[in-house]
Amino acid sequence: MRLAVYNVENLFDRARAMNLEKWADGKVVLDKFAKLNSLLGKVAYSGADKTRIAGLIVELGLEKSDSSEFVILRQNRGKLLRRPRTGGVEIVANGRVDWAGSLELRDEPISEQAMQNTARVMIDVAADVLGVVEAENRPALWEFNTGLIATLGGTPFRHAMLIDGNDDRGIDVGLLTGEQFPIGNLRSHVDDRLPDGKPIFSRDCAEFEVAAPSGATLLVMLNHFKSKGFGSQQDSNAKRRAQAARVAQIYQERLAQGYEHIAVMGDLNDTPDSEPLQPLLEGTTLKDVFLHAAFDDGGPPGTFGPCSAGNKRNAGPARSRDYFRARPER
Repeated sequence: MRLAVYNVENLFDRARAMNLEKWADGKVVLDKFAKLNSLLGKVAYSGADKTRIAGLIVELGLEKSDSSEFVILRQNRGKLLRRPRTGGVEIVANGRVDWAGSLELRDEPISEQAMQNTARVMIDVAADVLGVVEAENRPALWEFNTGLIATLGGTPFRHAMLIDGNDDRGIDVGLLTGEQFPIGNLRSHVDDRLPDGKPIFSRDCAEFEVAAPSGATLLVMLNHFKSKGFGSQQDSNAKRRAQAARVAQIYQERLAQGYEHIAVMGDLNDTPDSEPLQPLLEGTTLKDVFLHAAFDDGGPPGTFGPCSAGNKRNAGPARSRDYFRARPER
């Protein structure tokens, strides 16, 4: 069985704010988008809330209409705001129950060259089981599989599954498997909660049971941890630590239940020497497949950027953020 994991950074469409030449430019929009969404979700809006909501709406380019370069405001029922002729925005809703709608990031198509290159990577890797990070949804994953991969001469995967996670930007985790490796039971952890009631996982820790021709069952745990892209470093670190601890706990639970073959894969958005990841990387029996005697890196030893030695766990700076860990005895 050949296993792999790949952050595709979306297949067909990606939020425009996440697709700019400089990440820092989009980060400003994403920060404001997250803050505004949080405020809009409140049951009741205080005077200070309304002032901040109005300010963020203007800053996101929505002063004149419900659509801007990066964001779309949908008011399906009731009214959130009115726009005086003199300019500015007035919040007329007193809380979330007064209006039905959503704040969304505007998407734009991925370039044809980028889509084809993503498909070529999938073809070249030739995995029996491929974990996919940052895919829009299952229909998009299936269409990419049967369309792009087949068009470029590859063999499409027979099975595809993706469970919507907690992120509304269309960057979820999914699984593609070959003919002889059907996907069985699925488990989602989107509802796992922190003590304050907020979700533990930014996306999900999705569990997929995969049947092998030998009769064995492989449990794949796919993850995409909290990004460092926005929010304070302290909050981001705390979130990733909680995510790492919960994945470690789930892993221990599955061992106790008798699972023999377990792979934990995904983009953990931090370096191997970082404190937030230690509950998972050092607090379990999981081992880095890069360090396995039979592992072949194919030449480039890293996992991102130029794939240089500096991008690999034990060579130069510990900069890798993409992980594939498995039980050492398996």
